[in-house]
Amino acid sequence: MSVAGAGLVLIGPMGAGKTSIGKRVARALELGFFDTDAAISRAHGPIEQIFAEHGEPYFRRLERAAVTEGLATGGVVSLGGGAVMDAATRADLGSHRVVFLAVSQRVVAGRIRGSARPLLGGGDALTRWGEIMKVRRPVYEALADVTFDTSSGPLQAIVAEIVEWARKNQQ
Repeated sequence: MSVAGAGLVLIGPMGAGKTSIGKRVARALELGFFDTDAAISRAHGPIEQIFAEHGEPYFRRLERAAVTEGLATGGVVSLGGGAVMDAATRADLGSHRVVFLAVSQRVVAGRIRGSARPLLGGGDALTRWGEIMKVRRPVYEALADVTFDTSSGPLQAIVAEIVEWARKNQQ
């Protein structure tokens, strides 16, 4: 069963599973999938390289363009963790169903270990993740229509819950 024209946006911190869950939700709903980080990487190269060569403000401009493109698709869109800090993005999300994928710091430790995520450099990555999450969590919560915790349980069970919610809450 297709949920035509029903945009669904996944937000949350790095390590919450937005990409892996988003792909599966899109497949289950027979919708396209758009990942803003993947779109940026395809067009401009690795995110860590963009940060190193051009800085975060430049990356955020690329991210804003990717968000605009993704939201226009009408499918399932996975936003990079910091995309919601942009005021224009927050305004745009008002016309979409927004799912906040939360994850505990304890669980995310294994997911981000050894990653090359630029915002986690310069010290203990897990501490830095916690600091970023403390700032962003209220924004995620304010934007979200619903929250799912990805800290435990089989991935497919979380996907099934999101799909069920999306079908009940079509726009």
